[in-house]
Amino acid sequence: MVENVGTTERSHADRIADYLQELDFRVARTQEEREAIYAFRYQAYLREGAISSNKQGLLSDAYDDMENCWIFGLFEDDSLVSTIRMHVISPQWRKGPALDVFPDIVGPMIDQGMTLIDPTRFATNAEASREFADLAYLTLRLPCMASEYFDADGCLATVRAEHTAFYRRVFRSQILCEPRPYPSLKAPIGLLNADVVGQRERMTRLHPVFLSSFTERRMLFERPNNGSGRSGTVPATADRLLS
Repeated sequence: MVENVGTTERSHADRIADYLQELDFRVARTQEEREAIYAFRYQAYLREGAISSNKQGLLSDAYDDMENCWIFGLFEDDSLVSTIRMHVISPQWRKGPALDVFPDIVGPMIDQGMTLIDPTRFATNAEASREFADLAYLTLRLPCMASEYFDADGCLATVRAEHTAFYRRVFRSQILCEPRPYPSLKAPIGLLNADVVGQRERMTRLHPVFLSSFTERRMLFERPNNGSGRSGTVPATADRLLS
């Protein structure tokens, strides 16, 4: 079956391209920046009934402090409108939410030498989402960029059952596991995987928003050696960045 981009899709792509020009993609580097995102997450997840309330008004966990973790915020005119967190999991860096929740599935993939992108804590501003329904595409541009930068074998999705259809349609994600309990969340979460790098041509043809340059990817994911142990790249993929 041949896929094509009709008038509706082109209009959709144009809308996203216009909005992309207004957004700033930033890595949360300071504690202040991180706590602003933790508070943003908390409000979004609480609004959807995904978590229970807490006195701190923050949604954070130990995964946020791992060396193979990147926390991103999307800003419009310096206002946070969306956020997502990503871990890079590999044989040399066996740490990440998906590996802990789905060890029987993700573990063997890592044993085979695979490198996986594990996006979690996806949250958007309610008002921004109403004004621009395609904010999800823009936020999920980041896992696509990570998949290319780290030459990943797969990009995971740990999502509720009602979101599965979106990932299967846009990313051709394959269901690896039916929903099961997930830390701190009320609803069970399923596991999907997509070969984002392998289907880059198809994805960027249908959704040009997923296009990015190496320079842009490097600016977001490369880390200078600051003496904290967080060097330019996670050890798991250092040998793959130059290939």
